[in-house]
Amino acid sequence: MEFPNITVNLKAYPHSLGEKSVKVSEDIAEAGSETGIGVGVSPQYADLYRVTGQVDIPVFAQHVDSLEPGRGTGYLLPEAAEMAGAVGSLVNHSEHQLDLEEIEKIVDRLEEVGLISLVCAEDVETAGKVAAFGPDIVAVEPPELIGTGRSVSQAQPEIIENTVKRVHEVDPDVHVLCGAGVSSGEDVETALELGAEGILIASAVVKADDPKGKMVELAEGALRAEKA
Repeated sequence: MEFPNITVNLKAYPHSLGEKSVKVSEDIAEAGSETGIGVGVSPQYADLYRVTGQVDIPVFAQHVDSLEPGRGTGYLLPEAAEMAGAVGSLVNHSEHQLDLEEIEKIVDRLEEVGLISLVCAEDVETAGKVAAFGPDIVAVEPPELIGTGRSVSQAQPEIIENTVKRVHEVDPDVHVLCGAGVSSGEDVETALELGAEGILIASAVVKADDPKGKMVELAEGALRAEKA
């Protein structure tokens, strides 16, 4: 699997529900193919199988729980996400925060099932703590910037630099993404120059009049950073 340098969280926006989730995911996939940048998508749980069955890019669940197979009505089983074609799951997004004990359990369960864990952290300190659990990816996202259009790479660049440093002090094998307010190719370029390996993004793509065009713009920012 190509590493998803730009992963798009579809959240619960009406622009990306049902069949619309496939259309947005196709736009994301086409932009990735045309630019050569690794991309991924995270749709609503009910749309996982719909997207994985029709679009050939890494697909992440938006959340899974740590429960084992058996009783668990209303919970999201890691095995079910894997059987729906997901390659992994987001964990601890700012809109679905968990305590550290549960984060560790979910990371362990995802590893047990063979899925990638993409753990969100609100700040440098939290990123360091969750890195100790051995996730595959940590994404730092200051919640106060999410959805504002004020990119963390521009407004608080030190958070990216310090998160990369802290996470790699704990576990150098953990990949680091950033998110919150990222909305332009310049934002992406700066984020990668600061040490992030990619971005986790949502509204800037999902709510765009031209999602594919926005993805191409973001990908071109990543390409400029790679060439720098």
